[in-house]
Amino acid sequence: MAAGIHFADASGPDGMRIYAIGDVHGRLDLLQRMHATIEADRQRHPDKDWRIVHLGDYVDRGVNSRGVIDFLVRAGKDSRVVSLAGNHDLGFLEFLATPDHNGIFAGFGGRETALSYGVEVDFRPSEIHRGHRELARAVPRSHSDFLGALHFAATFGDFFFCHAGIRPGIALDLQDPQDLIWIRGEFHRFEGLHPKVVVHGHTPSRTPDVRANRVNLDTGAFQSGVLSALVIDGRDKQILQVSEEMS
Repeated sequence: MAAGIHFADASGPDGMRIYAIGDVHGRLDLLQRMHATIEADRQRHPDKDWRIVHLGDYVDRGVNSRGVIDFLVRAGKDSRVVSLAGNHDLGFLEFLATPDHNGIFAGFGGRETALSYGVEVDFRPSEIHRGHRELARAVPRSHSDFLGALHFAATFGDFFFCHAGIRPGIALDLQDPQDLIWIRGEFHRFEGLHPKVVVHGHTPSRTPDVRANRVNLDTGAFQSGVLSALVIDGRDKQILQVSEEMS
């Protein structure tokens, strides 16, 4: 593997401003506020190219997963807006294909997602198939297509973006997609430098967790009311946050 790089030394591509946004989990209000804040920031830097990278987990737990996906489908018509896969997003897609009362969708916030589509799903084995049929009919094709086309990672400059993290010691281009959307312990415990600084979400933290080898941007938006982003411009890095308390 290539020599590691420290967060302090890492740089984005020349002439490009990057905005990486943490886990949304159905908080359309915060996602809209973040995009408005980013738009205002971009207007202050009209000479810069830009990318917006969403780090996954758009659905479940919060109240408006449908609205979040609608928003991202529209935003993604601009190729500079990148949406990566989270474990909850793929769990939703898996449930639409095959209902599982033991799956992540059933156990961790899928009820709220279904309600955002106007469907009440009873996840008991004897009842789940009825709710599954109704939900599958209610989800627009554009939404399932969006979920099915999500990439697992993106790279810009000295930064590697994914939902959960990477397996240390494995080349970035050889990472297992399951690790990219699920890994925690081994990745979190590793204190050495990676070939690129890993920018991720997946594990809620009270505040953005900025370390030498990684940045965790999941600040539990669905519960905390705070959505966080990392702004990268050359070697300059800043945390950007919006909250439900902002006027």
